[in-house]
Amino acid sequence: MAQTTEASEETPEQQAFRLETRAWLSANLNKRAVADSQGSLLSSPSAEDLPEARRVQRLLSEGGLAGIAWPGEFGGRGATIVEEMIFAQEAEPYDLPTEIFVIGLHLVGPTLVVHGTAEQQARWLPPILDGTDVWCQLFSEPEAGSDLAALRMTARQDGSDWIVNGQKVWTSGAQTSNWGIMPARTDPSVPKHRGITYFAVEMDSPGVSIRPLRQMSGHSHFCEVFFDDVRIPGENLIGELNGGWDVTRTTLQSERHLTGASHGAVDFESLLALARSSTADGELTDQVMRQKLAQIYTEGELLRYLSLRTTTALRQGRPPGPESSVAKLAVASLLRSAGDVALELLGPQGLVEPASSEIAGWVDFFLMAPALRIAGGTDEIQRNIIGERVLGLPRTEDPTRSAAFAS
Repeated sequence: MAQTTEASEETPEQQAFRLETRAWLSANLNKRAVADSQGSLLSSPSAEDLPEARRVQRLLSEGGLAGIAWPGEFGGRGATIVEEMIFAQEAEPYDLPTEIFVIGLHLVGPTLVVHGTAEQQARWLPPILDGTDVWCQLFSEPEAGSDLAALRMTARQDGSDWIVNGQKVWTSGAQTSNWGIMPARTDPSVPKHRGITYFAVEMDSPGVSIRPLRQMSGHSHFCEVFFDDVRIPGENLIGELNGGWDVTRTTLQSERHLTGASHGAVDFESLLALARSSTADGELTDQVMRQKLAQIYTEGELLRYLSLRTTTALRQGRPPGPESSVAKLAVASLLRSAGDVALELLGPQGLVEPASSEIAGWVDFFLMAPALRIAGGTDEIQRNIIGERVLGLPRTEDPTRSAAFAS
């Protein structure tokens, strides 16, 4: 379900960018097959996919369509998030194999622009733009998920280097990444938010062990990553020593915007085609199923309007309001409902080895849709944000917030 803005609301510059993007995509990429229009959620590209992904990313960089909202001095286009949204809208029908670079482009890049030194920016930003480097986000731990500040990964200084020990989990694409961003505990004697430092780590460093986690869909999008006396050079420390929580928040803000946008939206036309193909004459007369489809369409339209509200705020130079947290909740609910309906329409075909790529795509969609209620901030965390920051409800008490982490 494409999320489009009204052309009349766009500035002449934005309209020109849309036309430029449309022409570039038409000249350089192929459109997805109809059967692939509803692709798998949370399925990671493999090492075999990297050469083609890098080729396309290099073309995007050369065409000025990589790092669209990055400042021009860092190799980006110097545009805004609005232009990034326009690009995403125009690229939706195309086979764009560059998902593997999302972490680098949308999380690592903006974080380095704000907190990186000039040397770090010169070292890491260009290889992100042209697809040379693939990055992952080493945040969650077995005992630090929603409360990320409770992380237990330790980093001990050894001369100019740091020795890191601990475990990360639910790391997307770690098996195909050569770099990772990672907060670690450097001072346990202070409250949990103050004793964290932010690092970049090479994923092939001695002592790093990557173990893909097999999901019920059969994919291995996530990994657990173990660190056993891993040595990180001092120049890989990003931001201030023990000031890593500020850097982490910058990354999380970018992630929340990315996850709450149109990512993962349902292709309603494909779902409707599936519904019609499930009947003998193509006529959908089941009133209950018609109502379910109508509900999914309605929720999709509400999401589209939430996206337009965000776009309007950005055009007017205002930060988005509660739309991103509300949209994140709505996306997760919509995906779950659409997955349930798709499997109901497939019937017995959804329980056996898929006979076509279209059926396989919908089965994968059903199996992975529940994960979006966790990824990018759980539903419960989003509700807390809305309750406390939008509705003004009392903040949840956290007795560990002001105590020393090691106490």
